[in-house]
Amino acid sequence: MQRELSEQEIVRRDALKRIKELGIDPYPADLFPVNVSAKEIHDNYERDKLSYKNICIAGRLMSTRVMGKASFSEIQDSSGRIQVYVNRDEICPGEDKTLYNEVYKKLLDIGDIIGIKGYVFTTQVGEITIHATELVLLTKSLRPIPIVKTDKEGNIHDGFNDPETRYRQRYVDLIVNPHVKDAFVKRTQLTNSMRNYLNNKGYMEVETPILQPLYGGAAARPFKTHHNTLDMQLYLRIANELYLKRLIVGGFDGVYEFAKDFRNEGMSRFHNPEFTQMELYVAYKDYEWMMDLVEEMVEKIAMDIHGKTEVQVGNNVINFQRPWKRFTMYGAIEHFTGIDVSKMTEEEMFNTAKKLGIEVDETMGRGKLIDEIFGEMCEGKLIQPTFITDYPVEMSPLAKKHRSKEGLVERFEAICNGKEICNAFSELNDPIDQRARFEEQLELGKRGDEEAMVLDEDFLRAIEYGMPPTAGLGIGIDRLSMIMTNSNSIQDVLFFPQMRPQKKVRVVELDDEEKSVLAYIKSKEKAEIGAAKSGYQESHEISNKKWDKAIKKLREEKLIAFSKNEQGEAIIEFIQ
Repeated sequence: MQRELSEQEIVRRDALKRIKELGIDPYPADLFPVNVSAKEIHDNYERDKLSYKNICIAGRLMSTRVMGKASFSEIQDSSGRIQVYVNRDEICPGEDKTLYNEVYKKLLDIGDIIGIKGYVFTTQVGEITIHATELVLLTKSLRPIPIVKTDKEGNIHDGFNDPETRYRQRYVDLIVNPHVKDAFVKRTQLTNSMRNYLNNKGYMEVETPILQPLYGGAAARPFKTHHNTLDMQLYLRIANELYLKRLIVGGFDGVYEFAKDFRNEGMSRFHNPEFTQMELYVAYKDYEWMMDLVEEMVEKIAMDIHGKTEVQVGNNVINFQRPWKRFTMYGAIEHFTGIDVSKMTEEEMFNTAKKLGIEVDETMGRGKLIDEIFGEMCEGKLIQPTFITDYPVEMSPLAKKHRSKEGLVERFEAICNGKEICNAFSELNDPIDQRARFEEQLELGKRGDEEAMVLDEDFLRAIEYGMPPTAGLGIGIDRLSMIMTNSNSIQDVLFFPQMRPQKKVRVVELDDEEKSVLAYIKSKEKAEIGAAKSGYQESHEISNKKWDKAIKKLREEKLIAFSKNEQGEAIIEFIQ
């Protein structure tokens, strides 16, 4: 179905048609031999002018100032913007001046992608500029891009800054707000730094299944799908933990994976249903060793991105320099609430959570209650990087029991700027204990806990062959990227975040009489049909036939509705 075009879109399509009539391909297939970028010219021209006598550059046309036979334009490539000087007789050395007089001056639009060959010079006002000797159209843009204007004081006008529109149309966002790229460049620097660190340690990057017959490795609701050929239900992974542990059983000493995981949960500025995490498993290590690795690795990442360990995040300056502060889970709760929950029963924990104003329900076991108390009362107050250690066993079905503290497991989370950025264990490798923990999770599932883990017989079989003592780690790449780029929302570090369905605006065409009747009914909210009709006819000259026609149209368009009141009278009302 053909959509309705705006006036500007029609103008651009007319220009496209004329360009084709002139024998110019608006979407040529030929390679264009770009040999320089705008940033490289700005950075190096003044000290190495001889290297820029024969340059070839391509970019998007962002502005044009036509002045008779000569003009100035500005193009934008992936590195930034640069001015271009276009002289009619330079790009049209022969008698035919069509390329300049018609194509450049009349048929090119802001947003078109052009190629320029020429040389670099400095204008009389000192601006580094490309003198074009050849100009070619590489792509004709059929939609107008938003024009962001900056005044002399640096104030931005007509900015493309509505968050929802920016996230839905990231391609436009990147064109008109080039500074947005910086967060994504830093995100790539982050993952490269982490990958280099782990590779230098000798650990192997691997890939494990995204489609899984059983979901596991975390407490979360999965997305479900169906495999037609096998006629079986599959799940998008919520974590890759259990597969990486299988590789440790198989004899690898250290494996890691940058994994796309999926959790069928709520969305917020900290949560996206599709997210990235790096999981690492190393044999013959424990959670104390892993804490040291996390400190060292994240400190290195900060240095690689920012050249220092201090990072500005909102109003806070986060310092990733080692060593980081450490609290036990129970110690953190007592520190921030003054309440010692370590010896409480499940019922006492439930009542304590309610007294603290935390929303709880009967499906929550002791571990879930502790998690809620910590999340509500402690997590948001931990701004500087802090390790929370020694979790209750009920909260950690995959972690090894603490070597010296009854009822606890060897687990830590790193909290930074009020949010968890990583989770790690001394991994449980006792298959009998692991089966018992899975069975406890099954019981929680029967009580209604939708995030309880399922029992994975193949994983149990694997560790029954013997898994060496192992330390495991999961780091949320999206969360860490938010911190390292000073981003307020997870959507700002995801190119294409998941969005709620866009509401379609329903266009209803009404004539003047129908609009008038609708406005009258809307003003009455609800009215008896006969009274509404006579009331309208008193103030408007309208026949019964025209009234009935208008009412029929409004009902067809679902703008009004009929009902009956308690007295059985027919009522007409406007539908919001």
